[in-house]
Amino acid sequence: MTLLLSLIVASGEANATVNIVTSTQDLAALATAVGGSDVKVDYIARGDLDPHFVDAKPSYMVKLAQADLVLAVGMEMEVGWMPSLLTGARNPKVAQGSAGYLDLSSTVKKIEVPSGSIDRSRGDLHPEGNPHYWLDPENGRLMARAIAAKLTALDSAHSADYAKNLATFESTLTTKEAGWAAKMAPLKGSNVIGYHSTFNYFCHVYGMNVIGFVEPKPGIPPTPAHTLEIGQAGKAAGVKWIFVEPYKDPKDAGPIASMTGAKVLAMPTSVGAETTIKTYFDLFDALVSRVAG
Repeated sequence: MTLLLSLIVASGEANATVNIVTSTQDLAALATAVGGSDVKVDYIARGDLDPHFVDAKPSYMVKLAQADLVLAVGMEMEVGWMPSLLTGARNPKVAQGSAGYLDLSSTVKKIEVPSGSIDRSRGDLHPEGNPHYWLDPENGRLMARAIAAKLTALDSAHSADYAKNLATFESTLTTKEAGWAAKMAPLKGSNVIGYHSTFNYFCHVYGMNVIGFVEPKPGIPPTPAHTLEIGQAGKAAGVKWIFVEPYKDPKDAGPIASMTGAKVLAMPTSVGAETTIKTYFDLFDALVSRVAG
């Protein structure tokens, strides 16, 4: 009887599923790619919504209460909602600083880390740098590696699965990156305007210059004076596009487009931003085809 119970327990451990909750759909897509059938993945912030602002719903606390692992973007992306959700979940396994909480910003290459004093006069500025780092595909590679390492630490019984899934992801990413780079190469040196600094990583990777933003400061709505200023600057720079997130109003970019002749492009920011974008690779396929097309 004792032997039978031991076998049942051992079998249960071998087939255990790691319950992962991610802050965004991008992280959920990466966790699914690396975890495969050995994990169950859910997320909080939908890909078509602004991840800076999420209502702290009780249903999210229930998700976190049942989690074995929480994956976060970090760099204060979720500062307005994740701490209160974790407190409400009362799950010590995934509290910030625990083995079950992984801030992926600690694993990536960051840009635009501000210098000097950080205060509200500079807008909604992130003191650790631009947090939209998932829009650099090489950061996706680093994030996937970190997720695989964390899953291996939490669930060593399936370490071979995680290693195999990671290798498949990296191989596909390498092939995809070559294709994206080839399509984007003719656009190197192009000048663009963003609405927010969301696409700065994407532009940095492919050699495009972001000369300004529809927002006068991060998180601050556009003003007539700023619109005129950025429109004049954009015209002088020969701006080709104005990139607008799915949760921003493209009408705000209209006057700038009229002044510059630039095309307003509705750009997906995340997995799930559009119904056809279901994986991390889908996201870059959509971005590259929209710009290079």
